Amino acid sequence: MFMKRDDFELEVCASSIQSAIAAANGGANRIELCDNLYEGGTTPSIGTLIRVKEKVDIDVFVMIRPRGGDFLYSTDEFEIMLKDVELVRNYGADGIVIGCLNADGTINKEQCARLIEKARDLPVTFHRAFDMCNDPFKALEEIRSLGIQRILTSGMKNKAIDGIELLSELVARSNEFPKIMVGSGVDENNIAEIAQKTNVRAFHVSLRKKEKSMMNFRREGIFMGGLSQIPEYEMNITDKIRINNIINVSSI
Repeated sequence: MFMKRDDFELEVCASSIQSAIAAANGGANRIELCDNLYEGGTTPSIGTLIRVKEKVDIDVFVMIRPRGGDFLYSTDEFEIMLKDVELVRNYGADGIVIGCLNADGTINKEQCARLIEKARDLPVTFHRAFDMCNDPFKALEEIRSLGIQRILTSGMKNKAIDGIELLSELVARSNEFPKIMVGSGVDENNIAEIAQKTNVRAFHVSLRKKEKSMMNFRREGIFMGGLSQIPEYEMNITDKIRINNIINVSSI
């Protein structure tokens, strides 16, 4: 127990309408809407955004990322990103989530600035491309100079619990602008420790459960993604009970 409910924010990463509804029903403050979580998240369809906005009454920030892999984008890819920002803004997004790097691992300020301009007055989060940059403190200042409101980071580790030292330093240096939001492996078992050791007050979580397919007939041995590790007859859906539980763990 360490924070009053109104002292922290909880963002849920949702890649489906089911997850978005569960996040809202569980008490999340905001949804990061994306697709292809196995690739770290890409831009969802406009149809998904429209339906989510019809079904939930919390903010929906949309991932702007045309593919998985690195964050060095070609001219064509960047033009897609610009068009996606325009589209999601027109169809009700409450914010966007972006991240562009140069080949040397620095922030691509020009591309980010153009995306922000296209977003107009929508708030912006810089996603975990931050964790792949070459200098976190220089990147922090560059992101601040762009007027971006939040940085999502794990402290440059695979899991946030292992990035506590850097996260603590980023929180101190940011002075709440941009706000440091911690994600990657944050759950009911470690959120209190992360908060206490870093002074972070914004968290990004998935908190999913496995849901079996309703298919009766199953063609075994064929994997649409080409990998047996990506199951064909099972989905990972946000668990509203776990969302509610993590809020209870986090609140006085």
